[in-house]
Amino acid sequence: MAPRPDHALGAFIREQRELAGSSLRKLAAEAGISNPYLSQVERGLRKPSAEILQQIAKGLRISAETLYVRAGILDEVGDDRSAEAAILADHRLTERQKRVLLDICSSFHRENAEIAPEAPAKAPAKKTTKTTATSAAKASSKAPAAANPTTRIKATA
Repeated sequence: MAPRPDHALGAFIREQRELAGSSLRKLAAEAGISNPYLSQVERGLRKPSAEILQQIAKGLRISAETLYVRAGILDEVGDDRSAEAAILADHRLTERQKRVLLDICSSFHRENAEIAPEAPAKAPAKKTTKTTATSAAKASSKAPAAANPTTRIKATA
């Protein structure tokens, strides 16, 4: 029987901690979590959130992405991981928002994998608009006076 993913993650964290020569207490303090909780994570009894994994990674001085892959939060891919990495690295997002965005990315990846690679998708045509003297005048009346005094409006008939 294969080990549970949580147990494999915990074993990896323990291995990294031991390689770094750090005690359970020291890593728990550096990660800002309790000793018992870290012990439970290492034994595969608890599944830590992405935020906790990030704190543990910081304490271990390894990339959070490595732990995200081990936890199954992030798929391991070649060099094409910039969207997921950017989402996870964005500290302005909550954990829930990150999870939702990662789920959306994942669904797009699945959807695109189902599409036959025979014909590449075309980019939508750019929409062009004609600026009339009236619409330009309205827009310029809303703009700040000192925006650009040398701009001229070309009237079209």
